[in-house]
Amino acid sequence: MDELVHPSPNEMDWKQEEPTDFCKDETDLSTAADVFAGQSANALPLHHRPPRAHYELAVRLPVQPEVQALCVWLYEPAQQAVRLHVLLADLPARLKARMDIPVEDSIAGWVWQHQQPLIINAEADKRFPEFARGLMEAGIKSFCGLPLMIADRLIGVLGLASTTRADVFRTFKLEYLQRSALQNLDGARSTDPHLPSVTEPESNPEPKYLEEQVRPEDIFEDIISRSTSLRAVLDHIQIVAPTNSTVLILGETGTGKELVARAVHNRSSRSNRPFIRVNCAAIPSGLLESELFGHERGAFTGAVMRKLGRFELANGGTLFLDEIGDIPQELQPKLLRVLQEQEFERLGSTQTTRVDVRVVAATSRNLPQMVANREFRSDLYYRLNVFPVHLPALRERPEDIGLLVRHFVDLCSKRMKKSVDRVPMTAMKVLCSYPWPGNVRELQNFIERSVILSPGKVLQPPLAELEVNKYNVDAGEPNAASKATTLKDAEREHIIQTLAETGWTIGGPKGAAARLGLPRTTLVSMMQRLGIARTQA
Repeated sequence: MDELVHPSPNEMDWKQEEPTDFCKDETDLSTAADVFAGQSANALPLHHRPPRAHYELAVRLPVQPEVQALCVWLYEPAQQAVRLHVLLADLPARLKARMDIPVEDSIAGWVWQHQQPLIINAEADKRFPEFARGLMEAGIKSFCGLPLMIADRLIGVLGLASTTRADVFRTFKLEYLQRSALQNLDGARSTDPHLPSVTEPESNPEPKYLEEQVRPEDIFEDIISRSTSLRAVLDHIQIVAPTNSTVLILGETGTGKELVARAVHNRSSRSNRPFIRVNCAAIPSGLLESELFGHERGAFTGAVMRKLGRFELANGGTLFLDEIGDIPQELQPKLLRVLQEQEFERLGSTQTTRVDVRVVAATSRNLPQMVANREFRSDLYYRLNVFPVHLPALRERPEDIGLLVRHFVDLCSKRMKKSVDRVPMTAMKVLCSYPWPGNVRELQNFIERSVILSPGKVLQPPLAELEVNKYNVDAGEPNAASKATTLKDAEREHIIQTLAETGWTIGGPKGAAARLGLPRTTLVSMMQRLGIARTQA
């Protein structure tokens, strides 16, 4: 991105053209004038040879191969006009002659008003229908608007367009692109004194605050993310949601597995049907069968009336089985049957009940290891593992921490009717460096506590707690020495693990003895000496 593109003779031709004035009869600017009227006090009119400024901005921007068009909207308070200047247009010949895009009902007015970058997908955007339609007619799939400022003075809006794919700007470093453009423009000022100057900000003793805002494109259902790792997961959710396939969500505690399950339901054809949630770890094993499949009157002591189970309640909709790894082994065959056949019998009944239920399961446990340890049925695991989704931990996507902090601060402040709206950057650095073993849930609870403790507008998080928690987490992590205190214990655990991985097959080329590099008789002797029997599996 540090390379510079030099002008070609064809690119120099536009310097002789007059900028397109959108205040002529062909366009009504009443809406745009209202938008820009409040910004005129700080706006910078570029009446000093603007073509030279446009040219320097165009040729000194970092090279972006996937950007086919570049334009700038400039606001001029003296004329009360908004002008669109097309700087570069690597588009087909039939499109170069007509790049007029209405300003009202457009991305430019929103970016100018909010002074925040905004990215739209021309095919899917519903906020700016007229603007999106104009983009699609020009063959543009994605458009990005960036606010342009010199020092603290507003200039206009920089527009980037791409005809390659709809998500091209998702991974762009937009702040760097803005900063590079203005820095390069400042470097060109020495060769042309008519260019506006960029003054370096003076050293400010005032603390800096987090300015990052949650943009509409950062939100997927109720999930907020800008990281490529989680965005890849959300792309998979969009693919599998319209189907009726079983989805298995894997991830650490607090990563948002229920939010993903709801997203699958909301984007499916069952969205107008029930979404029923069951936490298999929160219900006692003796009552879980009744909760899932229901019971008849008199089925057991205390069953005074007939009760419908969660599968029947979710008929036609989605059943979310949270913490599926904690389901008792005696219930696993019955769950396998309802997943395969969509039928079951209530507790105490001989009548078969048929249902149409999509199952979304989630767990924070290692199911393959549980299968190897014979704690979870392999056939049930394979039936659940139709479409696995792995959610990354929060420490694996630190670029999302700032967005989540801003979101939780706004959410908690509104709920508590407080005015906390600023986050110190010093605190933000600490929050980003913390590993967050409890993931998003821990971060949300910490921000809520911080908002409670903040008397004014500035967030005052108890950062000392994070240092204590980090020390306790590090001290509490098990290691090899704590797992096996003696050589005999380590030897015993290693043999049991190998036996579990081989299905307790001792001999043969794929048996435990071959894996351990021992004769079969030697392994049998060691098992007897260490007291290892298959009943321990």
